[in-house]
Amino acid sequence: MKALTISTFGLVMLLALTPVLQTGCQTMSKEERQAKRAAKKKSKKGNKARSGPDLTPVVPQRDSYGRVNTSLPFLAITFDDGPHPTNTPRLLDILKAHDVKATFFVVGTNARRYPQILRRMIAEGHEIGNHTLDHAKLTNLSPAAVEKELGVTHQTILDATGVAPRLMRPPYGAITASQKSWIKKKFGYPSILWSVDPEDWKRPGVSVVTSRLVSGARPGGILLAHDIHKPTIDAIPAVLQQLKQRGFQFVTVSQLIALDGKG
Repeated sequence: MKALTISTFGLVMLLALTPVLQTGCQTMSKEERQAKRAAKKKSKKGNKARSGPDLTPVVPQRDSYGRVNTSLPFLAITFDDGPHPTNTPRLLDILKAHDVKATFFVVGTNARRYPQILRRMIAEGHEIGNHTLDHAKLTNLSPAAVEKELGVTHQTILDATGVAPRLMRPPYGAITASQKSWIKKKFGYPSILWSVDPEDWKRPGVSVVTSRLVSGARPGGILLAHDIHKPTIDAIPAVLQQLKQRGFQFVTVSQLIALDGKG
């Protein structure tokens, strides 16, 4: 009987305190939710600041790019005419050591010979662009011939890597405005030119190639080089080191296009 009385008293007290306890819990829960939202918002801002701008490739708006309109310290370094059986793997080793992603504009005939190098490019985060089947000067060709040059190379890259190219570079930079427009409609490719040309194909020497690439670099720039020339590969470690020291970061051309008009 005594135990029942105590139990009843405890039950009565618990019932009496329930509104107070509920009010306290509701107040704390609301405060916790507000604090959680504030912390989440702060975390998102912090993560955004740490991760930098969004580099997810977008549908290019222009028919052609020689550089990208941004004040952000990003560059794209590009290599034409390969893959080369010895120079390109060595270049890939250098890029990997410096944690740099590049864009390779490959010639279809070389891509056919060395598909394993293309697969390595993709596996290591680089981008592959279309540089025609046999380095043809497009301004000398009919529309049907241009379509063949790009179409065969497109399929070669896709067959070798499983990844379709997003862009092309005309050999010698030779292309008309009407060709740029037609190629964009037919293949979805913007034509990629460049903002810095070290003329490494003239083999001016390692130090000259290095100096020209470094001194010409600006935010949003597209650097041109050729991975078929050994002296160019010799210059790349110093180029990457010096540009990084100047605060530049390297991205693929498609990632750079995503920054167009930003910053």
